[in-house]
Amino acid sequence: MTQTMRTTLLFALVAVLIIGTGIVQSWNSALFILNMGLVSAVMALGVNLQWGLAGLFNVGIMGFVALGGLAVVLTSTPPVTEAWAAGGLRIIGGLVLGALSIALAILTWQKAPRKWRGYAVAAIIIGGFFLFRAVFDPGVAAVEAYDAAISGNLGGLGLPVLLSWPMGGLLAAGAAWFIGKTALGLRSDYLAIATLGIAEIVIAVLKNEDWLARGVKNVIGLPRPVPYEIDLQNDPAFVERAASLGLDATTASTLWVKLQYSLLLTAVLVLILVLAQLSRNSPWGRMMRAIRDNETAARAMGKDVTKRHLQVFILGSAICGIAGAMMTTLDGALTPTTYQPLRFTFLIWVMVIVGGSGNNLGAVLGGFLIWFLWVQVEPMGQALINGITMGMGDGALKDHLQDSVQHMRLLTMGVVLLVVLRFSPRGLLPER
Repeated sequence: MTQTMRTTLLFALVAVLIIGTGIVQSWNSALFILNMGLVSAVMALGVNLQWGLAGLFNVGIMGFVALGGLAVVLTSTPPVTEAWAAGGLRIIGGLVLGALSIALAILTWQKAPRKWRGYAVAAIIIGGFFLFRAVFDPGVAAVEAYDAAISGNLGGLGLPVLLSWPMGGLLAAGAAWFIGKTALGLRSDYLAIATLGIAEIVIAVLKNEDWLARGVKNVIGLPRPVPYEIDLQNDPAFVERAASLGLDATTASTLWVKLQYSLLLTAVLVLILVLAQLSRNSPWGRMMRAIRDNETAARAMGKDVTKRHLQVFILGSAICGIAGAMMTTLDGALTPTTYQPLRFTFLIWVMVIVGGSGNNLGAVLGGFLIWFLWVQVEPMGQALINGITMGMGDGALKDHLQDSVQHMRLLTMGVVLLVVLRFSPRGLLPER
């Protein structure tokens, strides 16, 4: 079987699974799987760019995804003018003072005489810290005290929500530049530890800095790029069209909104996939694969390996940031507690490995297939356990089996990964 035929058949299988979900369960469920599959495919493309093309082991994916979600709040929500008046300028001033202290410490370390530069840097860091806290803390207290039940944060810029998607990429790219400048010189295992630790720091900031995005209180009711269902249900023309198709207004409005999201997400996925394919087949892409396969030989040929790694690390992280912004827009809320390593690190890595590391189409296939399994395995497992325990009497064994349904997702992901690695070690669509 040729690679093209295999690719076509596997994508056709995914399409059949999603359409089958619509026929057997509901079209709402099918469109939910499709939309989150599109977002997952974008994330998988970002990771595949880093790992499949350059061999960078990044396990801080959820940090960049969370920054993309934060970009939606900072870009599209309206500014809270009262909070800005209460302490917004103090917060900005404190952040500027902190940044200046760090910049001054770096400059001092580079320029000061060696014998006393350590003492000078320590004095600058300590003094800058206390100055930063003296300005920053009162501003935070004033902002978080304003209407804490509803607001308690500075809000955003009030721009159209679709602008937050590229802004999410820019925010994640900026964080990736800072991380890459400090961590890309490390060996692959240390790089993994560093990226994981920094991702956890990002999540901790989102959870605890209420002035920024309400912390664990969550930001709900984010602006949407598509109409609200209630507006469609109150539109006589839409209700009439829905009735002509044999649908009630509630079901039709939900399907129409999800379908519009599908079109937007598909456009972004296609654009990123085309750009990823062009970059992979370009001289730059061939150089990156050469660096991935043999860094020593690439250095001997005069290639700046660290610089190229920084480039691809920033690009892959930016794609993950765009995916995070898309997902937050789709959810309509920013919930920092949902950014768990299992969902945004392990699962995305399974998508890339199962789909085919180094193959962009394989990453997209893995995104759709693994997300479908992630959603559907639990109801399938429930049906299986119900069938097994149907003839059992009440007791500890039956209770244990029924309580184990929630673990079917983890078991299934592990089994799928082991089976694919056993029979197709390079993934379902291996790199050519």
